[in-house]
Amino acid sequence: MVDRVVWGVRAYLLLVTMWVRVSMTYRASFVMMTTANFVLTGLDFAAIVVMFANVDELGGFGIGEIAFLYGGTTLSIGIADLLLGNIERIGARIRLGTFDAMMVRPVPLYAQACADEFTLRRFGRILQGLFVMVWSLLVVDVDWTVSRVLMLPYLVLFGTLIFVALFTMGAAFQFWSQDSSEAANAFTYGGTTITQYPLTIYPQQVVMVLTFVVPVAFVNWYPSLYVLDRPDPLGLPGWFQFASPVAAMVLCGLAALAWRTGVRRYRSAGS
Repeated sequence: MVDRVVWGVRAYLLLVTMWVRVSMTYRASFVMMTTANFVLTGLDFAAIVVMFANVDELGGFGIGEIAFLYGGTTLSIGIADLLLGNIERIGARIRLGTFDAMMVRPVPLYAQACADEFTLRRFGRILQGLFVMVWSLLVVDVDWTVSRVLMLPYLVLFGTLIFVALFTMGAAFQFWSQDSSEAANAFTYGGTTITQYPLTIYPQQVVMVLTFVVPVAFVNWYPSLYVLDRPDPLGLPGWFQFASPVAAMVLCGLAALAWRTGVRRYRSAGS
């Protein structure tokens, strides 16, 4: 099992390296596309800034705190999107019959799907999220302790794993639907949009869904409550602020099961 994982990671890195070299062939184009990605993804935060020109708080949170929420979820989705964002193209490959070619190669199938046409310009979203998060840390008034400092990489790591699992489950679902990438995006990119704002602006029923059904609340909301030293406005137990690893591991387990089941179900496109 360990050898298979090591081989899969090694194969993924080799494929990624190949696509990075392709991107670097046209350096000026790469710089322009990365800059465009940085600017375009930053429009969401620009809208938040414009909104705060007219209000002082949103859901009981100031602009610095919302910037922290925004930075956390943007970093997480940015890293996940960079690592395996093109896995959502599985449905198109199945329809076109090119998925068969991936299955006969002596390379782990999941590694191929994740590294397929690896797009380095997506790094622009990561830079933009990092920029907003650093700015928020300079603005918010936080009593920094060792545990709160450690919570920052904790937030990004497990937030990324949650989005990785959601991307994988969305791709696995396409073994049945073959054309559901937009539906999958509702949970990945849609989840990002929802968690950019404090969950106090949503009805309690929606927050429960985001906690127990599609647990994107564990990407940044609960860890951020601990970092910002804010009580949970919904009165949920304090240990929820440390439960992101549980949510990530459960989702990753379900994603692995869904992917394996989908691959076993696949019966080739024929000829």
